Amino acid sequence: MSLYRHFGKRLLDLAITVPVAAVATPVVLGAAIGIKATMGGPVVFRQQRPGKDGRPFMLYKLRTMRDAVDVNGAPLPDSQRLTAFGNALRRSSVDELPQLINVLKGDMSLVGPRPLLMQYLERYTPTEARRHEVRPGITGHAQVNGRNALSWAQKFEHDVWYVDHLSLGVDLRILVATAQKVLARLDISAGQHATMPEFQGSSSPSPASKREG
Repeated sequence: MSLYRHFGKRLLDLAITVPVAAVATPVVLGAAIGIKATMGGPVVFRQQRPGKDGRPFMLYKLRTMRDAVDVNGAPLPDSQRLTAFGNALRRSSVDELPQLINVLKGDMSLVGPRPLLMQYLERYTPTEARRHEVRPGITGHAQVNGRNALSWAQKFEHDVWYVDHLSLGVDLRILVATAQKVLARLDISAGQHATMPEFQGSSSPSPASKREG
């Protein structure tokens, strides 16, 4: 497992990502045209996220929400900012394709805990913070076991399980399960929210997020 964790996993990422990125490029370009036509610019959503050991990197996604605000200048709820075209991108997971660039750069892996927000770092318990012992992933153990249908506590349990059981077999099973879920378009939203509520800490309630997920 140690050999795979330190060398094999990166080789698997590159072996899969390079051909997939080549095939996905026309899809991303087509989606970019649709975003420009329905929402204007920018086409790509960029945000700093914590990577391995909490080190920040710039994450890339296709934009799915309008920059709409209320009378006080605060962003509207996700459900009101998410466009029909953006929802289609999310349901098909096409909005995640630019993260293949993050994988090629070495910021992310194909499989690992999802990269969340920088401000969450100080809210994790020591156990929850273990999710940063590995590179974040485009998909992960939590994503194939409920994704946004899970609570934050359940997500973190899956993340830590993955850190402790990381192996070639586990990664391959997650990749296959991810493909099946994408085709079935399962677990996209969280309850009544278009995206996951913001994580306030393990002992705090979670109000609706106002950010791209």
